[in-house]
Amino acid sequence: MERVVQFTGPRKVEVAEHESAPLPPGHLRVRTRYSGISAGTELTAYRGTNPYLTRTWDPEARLFREGAAGIAYPVAGWGYSEVGEVTEVSPESADLPGTPAVGDLVWGIWGHRSEGVVPVERMAGHTLPDGLKPLAGAFARVGAIAYNAVLGAEIHLGEDVAVFGQGVIGLLATRLAQLSGARVTAVDALAVRLAHAREHGAEITLNAREDEVAERVHEATGGRGADSAIEISGAYPALHEALRSVAVGGRVVASGFYQGDGAGLRLGDEFHHNRAQLICSQIGGVPQQLAGRWSVERLQQTFLRLVAEGKVEVEALVSHVVPVAEAAEAYTLLDERPAEALQIVLEF
Repeated sequence: MERVVQFTGPRKVEVAEHESAPLPPGHLRVRTRYSGISAGTELTAYRGTNPYLTRTWDPEARLFREGAAGIAYPVAGWGYSEVGEVTEVSPESADLPGTPAVGDLVWGIWGHRSEGVVPVERMAGHTLPDGLKPLAGAFARVGAIAYNAVLGAEIHLGEDVAVFGQGVIGLLATRLAQLSGARVTAVDALAVRLAHAREHGAEITLNAREDEVAERVHEATGGRGADSAIEISGAYPALHEALRSVAVGGRVVASGFYQGDGAGLRLGDEFHHNRAQLICSQIGGVPQQLAGRWSVERLQQTFLRLVAEGKVEVEALVSHVVPVAEAAEAYTLLDERPAEALQIVLEF
């Protein structure tokens, strides 16, 4: 039997059981060990705010269409940070270059389910690097999201960068920006996350509820403002403050998943008068100017290499390892008491 975590309605979670599917040609089967919960994208489906629940995405036109929902409850098997052991490979695919073998530990995306049936080509090169603990492999995707935002910021050695939001992805962005040569100011509304930010390389930390963030960033840069800012919390007021924080012509990378109308975002203010650059970073692709050399696959593999080399620490970000049977409690914790959790990982 296969166990699958699903949302049956807003803030309603259950673990369903299904018969295991036969292995189709060109696929492999993975028995899940760990699956990381996304505190951003996943919570939009859990809370009922995800745009796919009310509109349909047209992939050819690249537009959302009104009038019909793209997905409906129950929403099953969300999740994009899985690690597991290969238990079966379709015979015709076993000898293809890069195909993991039975018994290999692999990372990838197959959702919060006890086993994944995944196309072989999607798992090529996804064997866990030597010396890396299985739990670390659950950070491949979230690490790539942070990495993508840092590449989008076009950081140069010695520049000032402000990172808004110090959840798991924001903390990883802080560390990667520091590794890229930036002096990082970390911003969050939770003091406990700012303490983590200092451990991950932030030189300055600012509390979004207590500090005049943009003013403090300008003071710390001699009145100039940050060269760039990364907004990763998905809150419109944070995006607005990021635009206020950058220098004339500065760049703001919007990497959060923003929901609903943009309350708190005033584009006629500093954005307009300081001619700020506002760009989107989304893990569906890399910055256009890097597309000839970088890919999402390279982001993930390079991030895991940095972890294996000891340049980025991820295991300390895991605050809870939760048996899959207690998945509902895990989502309630992330939704209602975010100060008590960083990365929650489901264990199968």
